[in-house]
Amino acid sequence: VVLVAPGRRTSRRCVETKVRFKRLSREDIDSYIASGEWRGKAGAYAIQGRAEAFVRMLTGSHSAVVGLPLYETVHLLEGAGYPVFHSWMTGAGAEAP
Repeated sequence: VVLVAPGRRTSRRCVETKVRFKRLSREDIDSYIASGEWRGKAGAYAIQGRAEAFVRMLTGSHSAVVGLPLYETVHLLEGAGYPVFHSWMTGAGAEAP
């Protein structure tokens, strides 16, 4: 994740996540393909969908697999002066520092 803050100041965080699936049977594969859930998905699965039943182990960031590593993103934003947690708790809109 790279954040370009006002004044062109950049910050970055690298996230590595590994997802290990169980050994899939022919029936697992056929039923998953028939479900159509794989369409339009990076890697042909959505960790928050049916494919989660196939996940044996996940190390790293669950939200990165979904699409955006939230922990790292929030901390980059907080470091740049954006009150993310405060906004979430109060429902207030965040304004640029």
